[in-house]
Order: sequence, then structure tokens, then C-alpha cells
Amino acid sequence: MADLLFWLYLSNSVLLINHEIESAYWKEWELFNLPGGVTGFLLVHFPLLLFVLYGLVLVFKHSLSGLIFSFILCLGGIFTFVIHMCFFKKNRNEFNKTISKFILVATLFVSLAQLAVTIYIMIT
Repeated sequence: MADLLFWLYLSNSVLLINHEIESAYWKEWELFNLPGGVTGFLLVHFPLLLFVLYGLVLVFKHSLSGLIFSFILCLGGIFTFVIHMCFFKKNRNEFNKTISKFILVATLFVSLAQLAVTIYIMIT
């Protein structure tokens, strides 16, 4: 089960990082009214990417803190999907490309599978 969690975490990381790459294209800092423009956006991503990648190392090592990182990444993936669905309902079309929707839907499904495996490992 721990190997499955590693691959789910890695897959989710790749999906979320690709979403963040696309979010720079769509100037997501404007969508969320974040200060600092592209500079602020990039500066925020240094600790975020460090968190995601360090969590992968911890999951690989089968540590308890890896499970916590995994749980947080799952919530981040679910939040990403939900917030963008809210934007779609407000007629915001920044992420309306087929590939964008695929990434968002895949992130939701992988996050839910990862969450189930994370919780299973936590309780067993």
C-alpha cells in the first residue's frame, strides 16, 4: 500500500505542478487578486514546490510525516478542483481548455484515491 501511495503522490504532484505552470499563463494572481504580480506569484511557489517535493521524499521513506504531507496535498488537489469549478460558475474561462479541464478532473480523482490510501495507511 505504501508503494501505491508513493505513485499516487507523485502523480498528484505532477498534475498540480502542471496546473501551476498553466496558472502562470493565465495570470492566476489576477484571478485571486494576489499582490506582487508574477514576482509574488513565483516567490510563493518556492516554498510550495519545496513542500510538495519534500513530502514525496517523506512518503518514499514511509514516515508518519509523509502521511501528513500526503493528506495536505490531497486537500490541496481537491481545493484546486473545487475553486476552479466555482470560477467556471462565475463565467471565468481562464482554465476552459480541454487539457485544463483534464488536469483539474484528473487532480480531483487522483487526490481522492490518494486520500483514501493515506487514510487507510493511517488507520492500519
